[in-house]
Amino acid sequence: MNTFLLFLSLPVAVVDWIAVFKKWKPLEYIAKPGMMVTLIVFFYLTAGIEGALFWFALGLVFSLAGDIFLMLPKRQFVAGLVAFLFAHIAYIIGFNSPPPEFQLSYLAGAALIVLIARQIFVQLSSGFTGENKKLKIPVLIYIVVISIMLLSALITLMRVDWIFEAALLASLGAILFYISDSVIAWEKFVRPIKNGRLITMVTYHLAQLFIAFSAVLQFAI
Repeated sequence: MNTFLLFLSLPVAVVDWIAVFKKWKPLEYIAKPGMMVTLIVFFYLTAGIEGALFWFALGLVFSLAGDIFLMLPKRQFVAGLVAFLFAHIAYIIGFNSPPPEFQLSYLAGAALIVLIARQIFVQLSSGFTGENKKLKIPVLIYIVVISIMLLSALITLMRVDWIFEAALLASLGAILFYISDSVIAWEKFVRPIKNGRLITMVTYHLAQLFIAFSAVLQFAI
């Protein structure tokens, strides 16, 4: 396996974390997309884009687009939201390729995620005022989609056709992605969190690394 670019992605991510912490915007403009670019190149060279791998590659590309939209001088929140929405849809398709056989145990996980998603949306509702009022429905749709992505990843832990290590990485990645996006939403609609942007980027980058590597382990090795 060509792991050089995978291991290069992490130092680039760390550079971005430092830039975010120190508020070094010029460096962040390079390191933030740079991390995803190295990860996409690693994924393509190592795994290719055949079958289910296509959807994970597409998720990475949409995520890169979302990163760029969210770091533009005039932050394009809606465009970034849409880009990441498509990224999660791509990951959902990837995690469900092929579709799993239904098990009653899936319902317990779905119920728990629904409760968590509902609580998050209720907490965010206080911030849907003024200019943010028009974002209520898009944010609700986004929460539903990322919740399905999280459930799809967690279900891989119970699937006999998934390698355990790949399923574990997929689940950890999806959980971290959920945390990252929750922090972004909390800061935008409720109140700032100390070192919120740093928490967002650390969890986001680790999420992408784990999800990408899980797909490589499952479908390319």
